[in-house]
Amino acid sequence: MRPPTRLIVSGTDTGIGKTVFSAALTAALGAHYWKPVQSGLDGPESDSETVARLGAVPAERILPEAYRLTEPLSPHRAAELDGVTIDPARLAPPAHQALVIEGAGGLMVPITRHLLAIDLFARWNLPVILCARTALGTINHTLLSVEALRARGIALHGIAFIGEDMPDTIATIAEFSGARVLGRLPHLDPLTPDALATAFVAGISL
Repeated sequence: MRPPTRLIVSGTDTGIGKTVFSAALTAALGAHYWKPVQSGLDGPESDSETVARLGAVPAERILPEAYRLTEPLSPHRAAELDGVTIDPARLAPPAHQALVIEGAGGLMVPITRHLLAIDLFARWNLPVILCARTALGTINHTLLSVEALRARGIALHGIAFIGEDMPDTIATIAEFSGARVLGRLPHLDPLTPDALATAFVAGISL
């Protein structure tokens, strides 16, 4: 069965490596990449720039963000501090046949004071790849995330683990959730486009 080519990448938490995963996924699918809301622009590199660099994704396949916010905070708060009102109507997925959409933080991150990221995903009706740590605490966070997706009727394409190999942890999550495990992407040092592409092919099966 061919994997879907329009996918949302979300995570069980922020800072777990879903942008690195998105870079590899975008490259593997030959897809366009879209980050609807980017906060934290005072950092050294935006997520779109990271994906372009690590995935060797051409500039024409990196789609502009709907909102670019300064502070490294949840979108709802970053927007308030920037004096920006986020209009959910502007957050409709572009109509590209192959598209990777990277969410902001985890599933329950507020996009506005009245809208969570997971509510957007439900509107879009696209399958989600859930990125999860392999570190301590991931069983609870991942199982809760899977339940939240299912409660809203959102298709879970599978779970991609990021970090050191923890076979029992991965097996436990798979058993309790019944979700497909897509594999594991290790932390890479050095993190280069070639190393990432090689690790993705070796560790992830879509």
